[in-house]
Amino acid sequence: MPIIVNLDVMMAKRKMSLNELSEKVDITLSNLSILKTGKAKAVRFSTLEAICKALNCQPGDILEYVDEKK
Repeated sequence: MPIIVNLDVMMAKRKMSLNELSEKVDITLSNLSILKTGKAKAVRFSTLEAICKALNCQPGDILEYVDEKK
């Protein structure tokens, strides 16, 4: 998939656990884990906004486009 989710990288940079982020964003651990592993098919802007607020980052810090043809 050409969209890479770097949520784990941002969490490590902020020294935040999955449990802590789950509580701050008010999203279940299982849904957050699906997003973190890149298995999510979609993400709501409200969820992305809450994650960015909790991690003090920009959406581009979490989501990355990689051209598969290169």
